[in-house]
Amino acid sequence: MPTDAATLPRPRPVVLADLIPDVRVRDATIVVGAACFVGLLAQVSIPLTPVPITGQTLGVVLAGSALGMRRATAALSLYAIAGLAGVPWFAGHASGWPGALFGYVIGFVAAAAVCGRLAERRADRRVASSVATMLLGEVIIFAIGVPWLAVSYHLTAARALEGGLTPFLAGEGIKIALAAALLPATWRLVGAGRQGRSLPT
Repeated sequence: MPTDAATLPRPRPVVLADLIPDVRVRDATIVVGAACFVGLLAQVSIPLTPVPITGQTLGVVLAGSALGMRRATAALSLYAIAGLAGVPWFAGHASGWPGALFGYVIGFVAAAAVCGRLAERRADRRVASSVATMLLGEVIIFAIGVPWLAVSYHLTAARALEGGLTPFLAGEGIKIALAAALLPATWRLVGAGRQGRSLPT
């Protein structure tokens, strides 16, 4: 006996983006929205030399964990490509080739992909595993960004770490704590909301 598709249960959400109704343009809208979110946080900036302090990394780990690997990779790739093409959403409303800072942008893509993959394995459901996921994402960003900075400016490893990592440690710790608390809390709210709905009889 044929079954009406409307009566079939919806697949269990894997990442938070899966909670959005599955319309044809959903993924494209999510990808563009996440890229804009990172671009917006990039404007929360404290100018330092050679690398400014921004809110980008918070956007990267949140977008990665909320979107899953495929959509997060697409979103941060869009952010990078559109910024290179002239969209002024790099730090300080900059666009075009960022030179010595481009390693961090590459790191954003890689970190978002890894955070997204771990979120697909439910790493964003608990604070402890969320902290580990966000920390790994941050390590990836700086593991790519700092060597690129060193090569671009012909810096020693110590000078590159001094300029490209050390000033950010406290701020990145705060971002990790914020993101790691936000994601499990969101899942709990979603779970409570779904349990509170009345089921059709």
